[in-house]
Amino acid sequence: MFLAWLLKAGAVLFLFNEVRGLVLAAPVLYGMYQAGGSLMAIWIGFCSLGGIALSVIVPLFAAGRLKKIASGLAAAS
Repeated sequence: MFLAWLLKAGAVLFLFNEVRGLVLAAPVLYGMYQAGGSLMAIWIGFCSLGGIALSVIVPLFAAGRLKKIASGLAAAS
């Protein structure tokens, strides 16, 4: 029961993380626009957006792994 509540709270935090990612991505995209789309600006933008994407994807995989472990423990009990 506690784990189900924890996963629901994680889903809400994931939603907030998505909003944070959009807020962080906007200045990167605007900076690339202001730089005129030079190769360096595109590379820096790609790296910045890749880091933001990882901060969203890694918790998603962790939540899936935690759910599998929890269901395995519930089945064993």
